Amino acid sequence: MSQRTKDKVANAAVHLFYLKGFHGTSVRDIASNAKVNVSMISYYFKNKQGLLEYLIIEYYETYLEKLEAAQKEMDSTENPKNQMNQLIDTIIHYKHENHQFTGFIQRELSKDNVLVRELLVTYLAKEKFILEEGFYRLINSSSHSTIEKEMLFFQFYGLLHIPFNMSYEWKNIVGMNRSTDLYIETYKRSIKNWIDTLIGSEKAQ
Repeated sequence: MSQRTKDKVANAAVHLFYLKGFHGTSVRDIASNAKVNVSMISYYFKNKQGLLEYLIIEYYETYLEKLEAAQKEMDSTENPKNQMNQLIDTIIHYKHENHQFTGFIQRELSKDNVLVRELLVTYLAKEKFILEEGFYRLINSSSHSTIEKEMLFFQFYGLLHIPFNMSYEWKNIVGMNRSTDLYIETYKRSIKNWIDTLIGSEKAQ
């Protein structure tokens, strides 16, 4: 299978997984959508789970490389808020550029799909570590208890994922006559404003 054909299969799988879910999509569906023979998918990916593993590795290896690059781009002596803003930009842009697979993953995790969760456990742990490190540098006031800091991080983590958990709501908000790029920029700014408010409330205490 050439790389071009492999990409066609991967793109078809992403689209169908997004529309029909992992269990609702068959290998035959993917082959038909990609216009390839079923046997080619079986040969190169073994089965549907093998294809899913390939997609997750491709998605998360690239994603984490971008997060680590954003993390290193800001010197450790810089304002931690600048570093966090860089991470927010990187995360939202990547998830938006890959919105179908992002939406599929978020939806399957919300269903507590054991297969997906087992495949993602290492990647999710690494993502959380990078985000926590940046977030807790901002929220370091003794006025917050440990559980309060954890809840604030939980809220922050949710803000980064909400648009991709709620695809229908996203479509309704953006609408036919609005620029998706403008919406993305506005959404990123709203998260940064939330963080600014949080930092401001810490300083006031």
